[in-house]
Amino acid sequence: MMKKKSIPASKPFLILFLCQIISALDVPLDSKLLEELSQPPTITHQSPKDYIVDPRENIVIQCEAKGKPPPSFSWTRNGTHFDIDKDAQVTMKPNSGTLVINIMNGGKAEAYEGVYQCTARNERGAAISNNIVIRPSRSPLWTKEKLEPHHVREGDSLVLHCRPPVGLPPPIIFWMDNAFQRLPQSERVSQGLNGDLYFSNVQPEDTREDYICYARFNHTQTIQQKQPISVKVFSTKPVTERQPVLLTPTGSTSTKVELRGNVLLLECIAAGLPTPVIRWIKEGGELPSNRTFFENFKKTLKIIDVSEADSGNYKCIARNTLGSVHHVISVTVKAAPYWITAPRNLVLSPGEDGTLICRANGNPKPSISWLANGVPIAIAPEDPSRKVDGDTIIFSHVQERSSAVYQCNASNEYGYLLANAFVNVLAEPPRILTPANKLYQVIADSPALLDCAYFGSPKPEIEWFKGVKGSILRGNEYVFHDNGTLEIPVAQKDSTGTYTCVARNELGKIQNEVHLEIKDPTMIIKQPEYKVVQRYGQVSFECIIKHDSTLLPTVIWLKDNDELPDDERFLVGKDNLTIMNVTDKDDGTYTCIVNTTLDSVSASAVLTVVAAPPTPAIIYARPNPPFDLELTGQLERSIELSWIPGDENNSPITHFVIEYEDGLHEPGVWHYQTEVPGTQTTVQLKLSPYVNYSFRVVAVNKIGRSQPSEPSEQYLTKSASPDENPANVQGIGSEPDNLVITWESLKGFQSNGPGLQYKVSWRQKDVDDEWTSVIVANVSKYIVSGTPTFVPYEIKVQALNDLGYAPEPSEVIGHSGEDLPMVAPGNVQVHVINSTLAKVHWDPVPLKTVRGHLQGYKVYYWKVQSLSRRSRRHVEKKILTFRGNKTFGMLPGLEPYSSYKLNVRVVNGKGEGPASPDKVFKTPEGVPSSPSYLKITNPTLDSLTLEWGSPTHPNGVLTSYILKFQPINNTHELGPLVEIRIPANESSLILKNLNYSTRYKFYFNAQTSVGSGSQITEEAVTIMDEGKMAGILHPAVVAGKAMASRQVDIATQGWFIGLMCAVALLILILLIVCFIRRNKGGKYPVKEKEDAHADPEIQPMKEDDGTFGEYSDAEDHKPLKKGSRTPSDRTVKKEDSDDSLVDYGEGVNGQFNEDGSFIGQYSGKKEKEPAEGNESSEAPSPVNAMNSFV
Repeated sequence: MMKKKSIPASKPFLILFLCQIISALDVPLDSKLLEELSQPPTITHQSPKDYIVDPRENIVIQCEAKGKPPPSFSWTRNGTHFDIDKDAQVTMKPNSGTLVINIMNGGKAEAYEGVYQCTARNERGAAISNNIVIRPSRSPLWTKEKLEPHHVREGDSLVLHCRPPVGLPPPIIFWMDNAFQRLPQSERVSQGLNGDLYFSNVQPEDTREDYICYARFNHTQTIQQKQPISVKVFSTKPVTERQPVLLTPTGSTSTKVELRGNVLLLECIAAGLPTPVIRWIKEGGELPSNRTFFENFKKTLKIIDVSEADSGNYKCIARNTLGSVHHVISVTVKAAPYWITAPRNLVLSPGEDGTLICRANGNPKPSISWLANGVPIAIAPEDPSRKVDGDTIIFSHVQERSSAVYQCNASNEYGYLLANAFVNVLAEPPRILTPANKLYQVIADSPALLDCAYFGSPKPEIEWFKGVKGSILRGNEYVFHDNGTLEIPVAQKDSTGTYTCVARNELGKIQNEVHLEIKDPTMIIKQPEYKVVQRYGQVSFECIIKHDSTLLPTVIWLKDNDELPDDERFLVGKDNLTIMNVTDKDDGTYTCIVNTTLDSVSASAVLTVVAAPPTPAIIYARPNPPFDLELTGQLERSIELSWIPGDENNSPITHFVIEYEDGLHEPGVWHYQTEVPGTQTTVQLKLSPYVNYSFRVVAVNKIGRSQPSEPSEQYLTKSASPDENPANVQGIGSEPDNLVITWESLKGFQSNGPGLQYKVSWRQKDVDDEWTSVIVANVSKYIVSGTPTFVPYEIKVQALNDLGYAPEPSEVIGHSGEDLPMVAPGNVQVHVINSTLAKVHWDPVPLKTVRGHLQGYKVYYWKVQSLSRRSRRHVEKKILTFRGNKTFGMLPGLEPYSSYKLNVRVVNGKGEGPASPDKVFKTPEGVPSSPSYLKITNPTLDSLTLEWGSPTHPNGVLTSYILKFQPINNTHELGPLVEIRIPANESSLILKNLNYSTRYKFYFNAQTSVGSGSQITEEAVTIMDEGKMAGILHPAVVAGKAMASRQVDIATQGWFIGLMCAVALLILILLIVCFIRRNKGGKYPVKEKEDAHADPEIQPMKEDDGTFGEYSDAEDHKPLKKGSRTPSDRTVKKEDSDDSLVDYGEGVNGQFNEDGSFIGQYSGKKEKEPAEGNESSEAPSPVNAMNSFV
């Protein structure tokens, strides 16, 4: 191997030369490009350096490589060529260098032990693999030995030796008994790193005959077992206690060498009674906190990923109540070679320069040697463009024949590193790898990155143009990256367009176009708000969004940054989240997240659930405030705060909240700074310049927050220039000739120093104007006068103080003041859809005439007159607003058969423009409303008079009225339906040839040419034949046949027979009760008898009892007299018009006077109107007499 050459001090020109070398080309990882370019071989996969194989399976030695043209492969074994064609057991995979050695068909693994190396070669060079050492695994049997039983006195120490057979790789050791159960281990009994079982002191329970050591060989999946060891513990009284003695390691000192990056294991096992406890320290230093672990009951110290800094003396101390003993292990960390700078592939153009650098470190320092195409560079073919200088190869004015693969070997006594790096000299015209016409979509005010991935040799120059014939892009508003990407730091709406990337070198030129679209940002215009709700109540959070019309948003609700519970009580609507039947578990923070393919916004609100009834007495309390606040480690932008927690009051502290006061700008006002877990009592705080800080700490547990601690001492930070600029910069004109620039002023602590001011700059957009700037005091508004009406301006506001300016601010677009629109919408057209709905169209006004932000259009419309009544009324104008650049709208709720007018006006932020000429339109006829009333008067034996009012809303020209009626018999069944059409100019009708004493139901509605309107209903009764009815009540007055006929008729009626049976049964029951009470000697008070048999003429029947009192006039409550008729005015309201005898069943209590007239009255369902009592002195009818017993 060649030794690394140092650079002599006499060669400063070489260092200067290295600094002037042109950077090599980067080849993009484009599969299509890589397939087309010539490339030397590169090893992509190989077997490990130390390769232990299973002797029972085929040996597969990996070697995969890529290159253009595809490489061929060859192998060496133990330094000489390995001819695989001469060994029938060895084959090479197609298109690969991987060897397969067939062991399963007769081969022996031991015959193929050795060192293998693979070479991949094509016309541009040769790459080599590591030296791969092949060794078959071994799992030898345990040597037979005669094991004598161990007789041990109680309290003494004992070591059971395992001494497993030497295998490859070393076996894993564990101790078990005959039942294959692991032996329990503890601080007293444990297994050492060498596999032996150590007893610090034995106890009687340690007596057993099946201490068995097992060795597991993982490669062969076999387990070997040692002969069982017998241990017998005999007791002596008393048991003697002993101070600690180390069982391993022996002596007071020892040494240990470990390699960098490995795991360091140090062990100390001690004997003694009581059982000693082990403690570890590092002399002169601390154990690395994040890499140190204790195992085997602290008997083993484990440090992972060791480095040279871990070298030193490690002391283990074993201690019990009688004393202690210690041992010092001197650890030296050596290092196999490791890379500092591994050589990297070079892609150069003819005539270019480059370097290969190979730097490695180790302990001891590794030596560096170079190979070219697998051959030591000293004997490799000469290349005049190449010069080796120690760990560096310098290439000057390379040519295509300079292509080769170079190997760097760094080695010391602990190992080696081998790296392949090729030098590929290419002459290629430019290629653009980014797809043509690629579309980029970006949210406004966000960075836009337009790719132009390219390759060429020599390295092409990249230029960007906007538009097909645009000029080259330059200036501070663009950032040009080395990989060809064009960055627009703050993309605006006017950034939309086509961009052209041009790549050129001396061999050619190529260009590619990409397209950029700017989208409006997604915003939450109505955020969820903090809510307090009682348990079992209902709560709703709103989340109303505004987004770009071309983006599809998705809304997700979270609870405490996690998914909503899978509970049907949570109802997610389009713009809200509703929680029904709230419980205590619903308490928390609810977040609305709106995602599109380009951006995401969120807003949160807290829900607090409180108990409806008074809460019980609190058992636990809030914590006491922290105390003894201390500031340490003061720096310009940070400081460390520590404190002592107060009493937790039986509820653990969950976290601490740190607050600060700015005594310089906002004295007395405390702000949230940060919070830390409840187990932490120190925190590193970030500070802002020019703030006089005081801090206080609040402890929080499940019950609540403590009182704040006493403030810490004050700490004043140094001043600095501002770190940030004002937010929410806007430009909105308040008058047609001005521009009002506003911003959110920086807070006191954001000023970073005294003398806070703002530099306000503006210029008209899309006009080649210079920026106009003015510096203003610490205000939040500046008015620019004399501006044109509603033109866009570029605006920026930069903060500054006495120490300097803040970073360059981003630009925003504002507009000067709006003025009223100049013109009205034209071509207004109305399309009547039906009698209550119309659609209006208009042409949009030119945007230049809007003179402001187009907010929409307003349609004013009003009813001029009804075409059916020809009567004008007070004009009530209605207004509908259509947002945005909409050119049509629907007019709902119109009245049928009416004349309307409308006009349309455009609306901007200033107000409304002129109205369009009034447009007249008419609605067609509709169906009428129901007649205003229906009265039935003058009932006779065979006729009824009907009177009605015309519909309140005829909605057209009435053509006729439709009357339908049908009789209702005693069993409440409806008879045949009769229909009559009545001319529209009539308002009354006399119905003749009706049946006497018959109830009729009437249905009445009006009609237009469109159809029939809604109907009203009414019921009425024709009167009785008085002569015929008198026979029933007074048989002495009426003679002969008529009386007999009428009596027979009523006696044969089913209802009359049933009623008589019920009366007879009731009388029988009363007689039995009286008889029983008399036999018992009880009294039968007259009062109770009168109450039980109350006269219905004196005591009215109540609706509560299922009966109705007799009818009395609603106005004067006078009893009905002889000859009384059905009331002449039978008007029925529409909502009651469906009531009938069918609905009420037995709810009609009729009676007959002496003159035979029917005075019973049908009663409607009126829950709160009690029936009046019967004040008549006339004799009761038989029917009422019977009802009095019911």
